[in-house]
Amino acid sequence: MKYSYADLSPEQFESLVVFLCQQLLGISVQGFSKGPDGGRDAKFIGTAELLPSRSAPWRGTVIVQAKHTNGVNKTFSDADFFGEATTETVLGKEIPRIKSLRAANALDHYMLFSNRRLAGNADEAIRGLLSRECGLPHGSLYLCGVEQLEMWLKTFPQVATLANIDPVDSPLIVSPDELAELVEAFARNQQVIQAAVDSPPTPRVSYADKNSLNNMSEDYARQQRRNYLKDTTQIQAFLAAPENLQLRRLYETVVMEFQLKITAKRKSHQSFDDVLEYLTDLLFGRDPVLRSNKRLTRAMLFYMYWHCDIGTTGGDDSTD
Repeated sequence: MKYSYADLSPEQFESLVVFLCQQLLGISVQGFSKGPDGGRDAKFIGTAELLPSRSAPWRGTVIVQAKHTNGVNKTFSDADFFGEATTETVLGKEIPRIKSLRAANALDHYMLFSNRRLAGNADEAIRGLLSRECGLPHGSLYLCGVEQLEMWLKTFPQVATLANIDPVDSPLIVSPDELAELVEAFARNQQVIQAAVDSPPTPRVSYADKNSLNNMSEDYARQQRRNYLKDTTQIQAFLAAPENLQLRRLYETVVMEFQLKITAKRKSHQSFDDVLEYLTDLLFGRDPVLRSNKRLTRAMLFYMYWHCDIGTTGGDDSTD
């Protein structure tokens, strides 16, 4: 079975990696824990069951990292993940941690799993970089992308069951396609609608009441209102224009999907600050149009909230 790894939560992906490593290394693999620097590691100490082979297994301490992304069609070669000359990539930030563990004799072998595609040239380049920077032999480094992950899960089909990978437990994932089309159309016409009246549309319930109902913090609500309230009139005028009927219907499709997913997947303890920031990061990670129009995307999400199209308003949340 092929899994949509981008639709898993980081915790689900980490659980999948731990159960897989218990097959590859041994049952004593310890699960992921968050370190003081924010990194999350799993660890195995002993003689590996299968890696790199039964006849010549790893011995010592194996540190395992899982790097999950909600982005689709991502690779190990992406500029945000790997770059020889920058410390701001995912790998660039990881190297000092590996060097520190190596210096403390707390790491003999290193494994990196990610739900990204891994080409042969990228595998060689990344292992070469890690070997040079961290003083680890090539044979003590293992990179696993989605292609190898699929093969391992066919070899060990019980791993997904053990990790309890259930679509019902998946995180809040929405499609960026319709919103990207909407944002792109608004961006093209923004100059035309600058003349809209200055007063923002009236929310269906008061902003303060809605924030309380949705558990949005006062500071976050104040910043959102200050940054994006002035855009709500233009967005409303744009959606109300007769020539934009199809875009208005597209907007209705977007808010219906967002609202249903938020209702189904939001955990009871989560603030709406967390929900909006998670949605924003997800959308930026999955669509280049939204990523290149970050302010407008955030303004559109604020409009949805301000206009009471996402989030609860109390009662039955019916629209007028």
